[in-house]
Amino acid sequence: MPVRSGAQLSRKLGQKKQRLSEAERHQSPPGGTPTPSPQEPRLALGPQRSIYFSSPRDAPARLGLDFFDQPAVALARAFLGQVLVRRLDDGTELRGRIVETEAYLGPEDEAAHSRGGRQTPRNRGMFMKPGTLYVYFIYGMYFCMNVSSQGDGACVLLRALEPLGGLETMRQLRTSSRKGSAGRALKDRELCSGPSKLCQALAIDKSFDQRDLTTDEAVWLEPRPPGPREPAVVAAARVGIGSAGEWTQKPLRFYIQGSPWVSVVDRGAEQNTQV
Repeated sequence: MPVRSGAQLSRKLGQKKQRLSEAERHQSPPGGTPTPSPQEPRLALGPQRSIYFSSPRDAPARLGLDFFDQPAVALARAFLGQVLVRRLDDGTELRGRIVETEAYLGPEDEAAHSRGGRQTPRNRGMFMKPGTLYVYFIYGMYFCMNVSSQGDGACVLLRALEPLGGLETMRQLRTSSRKGSAGRALKDRELCSGPSKLCQALAIDKSFDQRDLTTDEAVWLEPRPPGPREPAVVAAARVGIGSAGEWTQKPLRFYIQGSPWVSVVDRGAEQNTQV
């Protein structure tokens, strides 16, 4: 084995010290903040929040009292496009975009359950703070879901949704509630195209009456996703209004024009709609 001279050993030791010094400078620059090597990914933690520190609960936020605290007609229009969310006991979330509503104006409205200002245990939710659910039972078999608005006895009926999430669960819930047609599979557009269908698909029953949409853990409203432009809204007569005089024809039903998820289309009203 060859013997290295003292000069060679000294030179080798100097090179080794230089490499160690460069490595230390790379890992700990003046100021003490480690600098990642070119091969290491950088996480930019500037003014924008990093996705690594975001939580699914952060967005989208539920709509609060400020949204619901407006007159019934304004609220019925504002509902269109918003997303109704229903969380089942097993954690499953069902979602639908609201595409059709009806406004009920309170004591003056002959078609409202609160006409004349009468308040009963059944319609108490209509007189509670904006955002309170009013769920009632009709025909001995169906539920309808309303949301109280600004003004005593005023509310908005939710008539139809565009299903967005949990469609198979909605289908199962609707099928289990149907009578006499269990052999035919429901199409997607049939899941929530009507106030009672909507309640069946979301498992909404009388137990939801007088719940607060701004705080409830099982049902709430989320803001509509941003879109290129506001959809055209049709104002038409309400559906199924019997002997209510002039109120049967007042244009207090609102729906998104062209939506295939709407329960009843009014071609005459659509001709008067400005796009």
